[in-house]
Amino acid sequence: MTEKQDSAPDKSPENNATFIRAAEYVRMSTEHQKYSTENQGDTIHQYAARKGYQIIKTYADEGRSGLNIDGRDGLQRLINDVETGQADFSVILVYDVSRWGRFQDSDESAFYEYLCKRAGIRVEYCAEQFENDGSISSTIVKTVKRAMAGEYSRELSVKVFAGQCRLIELGYRQGGPAGYGLRRMMVDETGSPKGVLNRGDRKSLQTDRVILIPGPDEEVETVGWMYRAFVEDGQNETQIAAQLNERGIFTDLNRPWTRASVHQILTNEKYIGNNVYNRSSCKLKNKRVDNPPEMWVRNEGAFEGIVDPEIFQAAQAIIDERNRRFSDDEMLEHLSTLLQKHGALSGIIIDETEGMPSSGAYRHRFGSLIRAYHKIGYKPDRDYRYIEINRHLREMHPDIVASTVQNIEALGSTVETDPETGLLWINREFTVSLVLSRCQETNAGSLRWNIRFDAGLRPDITIAVRMAHGNDQPLDYYLLPSIDMSLPRLRLAEENGLILDIYRFDSLDYLYRLVRRVNLKEVA
Repeated sequence: MTEKQDSAPDKSPENNATFIRAAEYVRMSTEHQKYSTENQGDTIHQYAARKGYQIIKTYADEGRSGLNIDGRDGLQRLINDVETGQADFSVILVYDVSRWGRFQDSDESAFYEYLCKRAGIRVEYCAEQFENDGSISSTIVKTVKRAMAGEYSRELSVKVFAGQCRLIELGYRQGGPAGYGLRRMMVDETGSPKGVLNRGDRKSLQTDRVILIPGPDEEVETVGWMYRAFVEDGQNETQIAAQLNERGIFTDLNRPWTRASVHQILTNEKYIGNNVYNRSSCKLKNKRVDNPPEMWVRNEGAFEGIVDPEIFQAAQAIIDERNRRFSDDEMLEHLSTLLQKHGALSGIIIDETEGMPSSGAYRHRFGSLIRAYHKIGYKPDRDYRYIEINRHLREMHPDIVASTVQNIEALGSTVETDPETGLLWINREFTVSLVLSRCQETNAGSLRWNIRFDAGLRPDITIAVRMAHGNDQPLDYYLLPSIDMSLPRLRLAEENGLILDIYRFDSLDYLYRLVRRVNLKEVA
């Protein structure tokens, strides 16, 4: 964060008194150099000169993401000065709406601007085509701009993820340290080696790629010994770690070995040359979640392995059998005992405890760690309920679709379901997509619903089922025609005004009337 006092313009003191005191806020992430703070500053200063503003202070966040306010010291300092009355200016100048932030919740962007407005300080966007004057037109445009700013990050995230998956399938490594016994090799676009990357080193060109190669001979031999000790000698992870520490051998992080670090070596497929990606994800500054195996992206035999596949599979069989010997009740009893001992639970705590099934075993047996925690009455400090809610909604979706189809067909209409996309083709006249929208509660107690439109499928009508608070049953239905929905995402509040609520219905009776076949005699 940078904050500085700007020198006054080259004006006389008498003329300076006519200027309106202003502050500027500039932000640059790694997205585009065209948004450099210098370029933003030039536009802002030209705008200030036209408006008769004197910029007396600059708040800057350089190299900071705009997804949220965390880590943006400049914006935090600005908001703090405004709220505490330390701001000695009446206008805040920002390059455009996206520089204020690409908040994933557009209400958050509006909230910070409202804090300034409540303190009597205006926020003006210098490069936008609208005046931020509170008029209906500017409010609508600004709301759309905020949604577009957030959507840009989401679209970029999808594109980046797709690109990373493609590189994984081509056999390239995507981020993270190599691990003990392996090294990262930088290769050019033709696959020719360019050199080994040390810890902390990065590739030099965007077209360069990274693969894994065997590390020093002594490390490769140590990894092989760990597998032999585990499979052939029957030693557990704790015993292996103790012997490594006694021999003065440290991990790739130059730390003593633990049960968990040995377990990681014995279970990671990269040691047999497999490239596995997306085991967990943390997109757009959201909470990190563990993904089920069906979501993993893998390329088998992508690298030169340093462990024989047969002994690797033997190690996995031992670990699986060790976990299978516990009944569900025994696993939960072990988990409850561990909670009483530590007062909290995590995957690391579980994996570091001798005699416990691994955290992966709990995920496999109960579906997720959170579900296992729930069964012993443990609620983590972080709220993971949305994982279970999403699973519940995925289970409900087929039933709601089937019920809708049954009701339509009972009216004499025809419904064809695309087995791949799930789109409903009604009377061979128009297509319908049915989505469930999870009810979310904000910190202030308000309810919100996010509706995502599938731009690839482009259904004629999207039926958005808003779930009631608790997400156990539908609250109402929005019948949203694609011709009127230009954005890929829609965020609904409890009350949305006539523009949106004209599409709201308490039931699907309107849809049924729309698709019902009527006999010509009946019409006459």
